[in-house]
Amino acid sequence: MKKPILIVMAAGMGSRYGGLKQIDAIDQDGYTIIDYSLFDAKRAGFETVIFVIRKENEQVFKEAIGYRIEKIMNVYYVYQDLADIPISYCVPENRVKPWGTAHAVYCCRHFIEGPFAVINADDYYGVESFGMIYDYLSQYCQYSTKEIAMVGYCIEKTLSENGSVARGICEVNEYGFVNHITERTQIRSDGNEILYHEDGSWHSLKNGTIVSMNLWGFHQDIIREIVERMSCFLKQNLNSNPLQCEYFLPEVVNDLLEDKIVKLKVLKTPCQWYGMTYQADKAIVKNAISKMKIDGVYPRHLWEL
Repeated sequence: MKKPILIVMAAGMGSRYGGLKQIDAIDQDGYTIIDYSLFDAKRAGFETVIFVIRKENEQVFKEAIGYRIEKIMNVYYVYQDLADIPISYCVPENRVKPWGTAHAVYCCRHFIEGPFAVINADDYYGVESFGMIYDYLSQYCQYSTKEIAMVGYCIEKTLSENGSVARGICEVNEYGFVNHITERTQIRSDGNEILYHEDGSWHSLKNGTIVSMNLWGFHQDIIREIVERMSCFLKQNLNSNPLQCEYFLPEVVNDLLEDKIVKLKVLKTPCQWYGMTYQADKAIVKNAISKMKIDGVYPRHLWEL
């Protein structure tokens, strides 16, 4: 039985944040959000991590994070290379933007031999969340190719105080499975209300609405689907939006749900999510981590190396 592995998507460009937030320190020891995610992942049971990075950032990433984690876990590096697309397609001239989160997983296709989880490098997911996804991958995903999972967060626990956010809003049925994911942009808190903007007006969302924060659990067979659908994505989008189109994991999952190829189980977490969408979010994350250390969630010095 193959042990679950963890993919960390760390190739984003941080355009709204204004820098490589993947390697931005959030505590007095210089540790990053990735450090805290991997600390939680390791105590949940993960032993192997794949970092998806941009080749031009390889050395700075290794110096900031990689070399440290290599002493603690089995580490592999995968480049999210613009040229790593099906052979019948070419990279558009002047394309700089990565191809998106589904392409990040696509780039890992030669390394995946068992169940795996996927996270964003710049998101804090919480201790319980990693335990939930590891247990799912270890106990259930080993035996079923027809069910995948996501850790679901209550929307009110995922908002930024410093601007609007985009979230995958999940329609969850009575059995705890997702019927559909709708991507909503411009979501913000307005007093006691949560609002999203669409078609020129603002609409409300209920507290407790489940959203996806890109913490996924997959059987290895999902790789075949991602690879096959990569060509379809390029065929549909390359001519109309060559410089900006992106191949997103939630879109792949939605397509699989609509085609009735898989069922998507929601693992509802009690955790507060933290992220650094905007530079001003950094202080909030630092304060939250500091409080969790005081409360004993983390040791004062995260890694004793």
